[in-house]
Amino acid sequence: MHYNNIVFEVENNLAIITINRPKQLNALNQETIVELHQAFNNANKDKSIRVIILTGSGEKAFVAGADIKEFADYTVEEGTQLAANGQKILFDFVENLSTPVIAAVNGFALGGGLELALACHFRIASDNAKMGLPEVSLGLIPGYGGTQRLPQLIGKGRAMEMIMTASMIDVKQALAYGLVNYVVKQEALLPFCEKIATKISQNAPIAISVAIKAINNGVKKDVNGFQTEIVEFGNCFGTRDFNEGVTAFLEKRKADFSGE
Repeated sequence: MHYNNIVFEVENNLAIITINRPKQLNALNQETIVELHQAFNNANKDKSIRVIILTGSGEKAFVAGADIKEFADYTVEEGTQLAANGQKILFDFVENLSTPVIAAVNGFALGGGLELALACHFRIASDNAKMGLPEVSLGLIPGYGGTQRLPQLIGKGRAMEMIMTASMIDVKQALAYGLVNYVVKQEALLPFCEKIATKISQNAPIAISVAIKAINNGVKKDVNGFQTEIVEFGNCFGTRDFNEGVTAFLEKRKADFSGE
């Protein structure tokens, strides 16, 4: 499939999706959001792909924000629709994807860019990365899930401060806040992410997908995460992966999971 704004690559069991608008610091316009949805959907349907890494092109930015020119003249109704559509087709979609998604944050992750990183299952940053939600400086609030995911990840007080001041934080703060799992040098970012992705890909795909579901349900107010865990734990016993995992353990060999 041809994409105008992203690059989609597959290596072994790994897909790398790169947002490729370097002149615009990889800003998210509507076309890019649709293309990202298509790429994530295609990767998720491909059972040979066990992990997805999302990054930005160049050395300056992961995603420096949304493309403000696109919505500068929007009405209330159009603004509401912008947030609703974006959340549905990309941000919520990524968060609930059954294939693990690692954000390789290779520079600025601001506004919609930080919100996209927050939607990924976890984040690894290069040492030059900076993160923030500057929307209130434009008379807006984060509209792609930032007011919800940021407090869940770093706590309400810190999220309030970041959103209300519209300030950027550096990777040292991001690491201390738990916003990113690791900080590495820029040239080591993708190899480091690939190393973790390889570890993930050696484990049972179905178990990982339902673990994602159970963890996500734990922070939803209308769903009982503990009940999800009980049900999905039980369902694992009906999979070939469980039989393979237990057999391999008892036979003292490495498991070879099929994803069934």
